Amino acid sequence: MTLTLCESSKLLTIKEASELATKFLGKTVTTSNISYLIQYGRIKKFGDNGNTLVSKKELIEYYKSYNGIRELSWKDQLGKDLNWALSFDQYKEAETTKHVHRLHPYKGKFIPQLVEYFLDSHTDNFKKEVYFKNGHNKQ
Repeated sequence: MTLTLCESSKLLTIKEASELATKFLGKTVTTSNISYLIQYGRIKKFGDNGNTLVSKKELIEYYKSYNGIRELSWKDQLGKDLNWALSFDQYKEAETTKHVHRLHPYKGKFIPQLVEYFLDSHTDNFKKEVYFKNGHNKQ
């Protein structure tokens, strides 16, 4: 997506920003996602009196750095064997903050998908070892 200088310096409403980000990423980005970026300081907020605006240029730069480049950057830092699937990068923010995860900005919280991944991948073996002994299926 190429922008002229005039276009890139434009300010957008949260709704316009979510529409632009949705088009840019090819996946749904909600107004809540944009509000989250503002709340956590990923992009700056402009405007006052309830009129929240964001910079189109800053929003696009954020998503450019986010879209695919993050994986390469982390693999450079941590090694090529990094399991990027555990980043859950393919999920939209609304899915990773389901349930009560947006009640407060606790930085150490786990996204539900991470907990589900580890429980699902280890629960079956645990159940087999602890609960199902040889001969249990015989009557």
